[in-house]
Amino acid sequence: MRLSSYFLPTLKEDPAEAQIVSHRLMLRAGMVRQASAGIYSWLPMGLRVLRNVEQIVREEQNEAGCQEILMPTIQSADLWRESGRYDGYGQEMLRIVDRHDRDMLYGPTNEELITDIFRNSVRSYRDLPKLLYHIQWKFRDEVRPRFGVMRGREFLMKDSYSFDLDHAAARRSYNKMFVAYLRTFRRMGLKAIPMQADAGPIGGDLSHEFIIQADTGESEIYCDTEFLNFDTSNTEYGDDKHIKNIVDYYTSLYACTDEKHEQEVFEREVPEIRRYVGRGIEVGHIFYFGTKYSEKMNAAVTGPDGSDIVVEMGSYGIGVSRLVGAIIEAYHDDAGIVWPDSVAPFAVGIINLRSGDTACDIACEDLYAKIQAASIDVLYDDRDERAGAKFADMDLIGVPWQLIVGPRGSKSGIVEVKRRATGEREEFSLEAALSRVLS
Repeated sequence: MRLSSYFLPTLKEDPAEAQIVSHRLMLRAGMVRQASAGIYSWLPMGLRVLRNVEQIVREEQNEAGCQEILMPTIQSADLWRESGRYDGYGQEMLRIVDRHDRDMLYGPTNEELITDIFRNSVRSYRDLPKLLYHIQWKFRDEVRPRFGVMRGREFLMKDSYSFDLDHAAARRSYNKMFVAYLRTFRRMGLKAIPMQADAGPIGGDLSHEFIIQADTGESEIYCDTEFLNFDTSNTEYGDDKHIKNIVDYYTSLYACTDEKHEQEVFEREVPEIRRYVGRGIEVGHIFYFGTKYSEKMNAAVTGPDGSDIVVEMGSYGIGVSRLVGAIIEAYHDDAGIVWPDSVAPFAVGIINLRSGDTACDIACEDLYAKIQAASIDVLYDDRDERAGAKFADMDLIGVPWQLIVGPRGSKSGIVEVKRRATGEREEFSLEAALSRVLS
C-alpha cells in the first residue's frame, strides 16, 4: 500500500477527550473515529489490526475443536424471558420493539440463542460434545462509556459455547478453552494470567477471567511469576490429561485482583522472589454454568438408556475489539504504538526520504515490489513530506520493521533497517535488508 493514496487521517496532538494511552494513540494513528458515545468507526489501519486479532482468535478456537457459526445481533426477547434473564439484565440491554409490536433486543451475549439452536438441532448423546463459536458485534448500554474501545457500548466479541453430557465432560471442554485462551493471548505477545472470578449476570459456579499485564491497567494484580514463564505452545488438545495438568498447574498458583487479594495468603504461598505486583486489563472470561440455561429452556438429548438428559453448558468470551486497545496499553512508547509482529497492520514500512530523487525512487520501488511478491503486508511512504514527518508517522502507527532509503545510501545500494520495538538501526545492502525483514 502506498501511503500517498492510503486513508490515514493521523493527528499531531493528543485529543482532549482521550483519557488513556490506547484511546489517544488509536485516534492519533487514524485507527478509529467516534461515531457517538462509546461507538466507533474502524478506519483502514484499525480494521487491519482488528482483523489480525480476530484471525488469531479464530485459528486457536478452530485448533481447540470449535466450529464457527454466525448468530444475528438482534434477538427475540421471548428467548430471554424463557431463561428468566430478560427482566433482570438491567438497563445495559438495548430493548427494541419492531413494527409488529414484538419485543426484540440488541444482544449483549448469546446464551439463550445458542441454546435455542442446540435444542432444535441435536437429539442424541452420540452428537456430543459440541463446541460452537461466533465472532459478532455486541451492544451494552454502559452508563459512562469511556476509554475508547476499552469500554465502549458496541464491541466485537468472540463467544463460544460448550454442550456436554455430564459434569466431567463439561469440565474437559472448560479446560480446553482455558488452555486455548492462554495460547491465543501468547500469540499476540501478551502474558495472560487466569484468575478465579465472579460469574456475574452469566451465572454458574466456576469462572476465570484472563488479565494481561499492562502498566496502565484498570486492576491491580498480585500473582506468582511462574504464571509468566509457563509455555503452552506444544498443546495436545486430544490428550485430556495433558490439558488438565496445565489447568491444574495454573489454578494451583496464587493470582488475585485487588478485590480478592489477601496479603497474608500471598506472602505465605508465594516466595518473595516470585511475587509480582502490577496492573492488568481483563481481555477474556470463561464460565461453566451447568444446566442453568439448558434446564429452563429444555435443551436435552436422549441418553444411552433412552431417557432424556439435560445437557451441561459453558460459555467463553474474548473481547476482540477490546484486545486492540489492550495490546496498545501493553506495547507503546513516547513515540507511539509498538505492535507485536503477529497483529501489526503492516509488517514492513518503507520510508523514501526524498521522493522524486531517481536513485531513491528506484530503490524503494524495487523493495516494494519484492516485499509484495513475498506476500508480506508493506506500507510505502512515497509522500512528498519532510523526513521528520515520515519518521514520526511510521513510529506512531507502530510498523515493526522500517526500511529507510535516502539519497546517500541509495547511490551505494545501502538501506537502513530499523526495528521499531528496540529502536535499533543497522545498514544493509538492499538484498540483505530484504532478507532481514522477510526472515
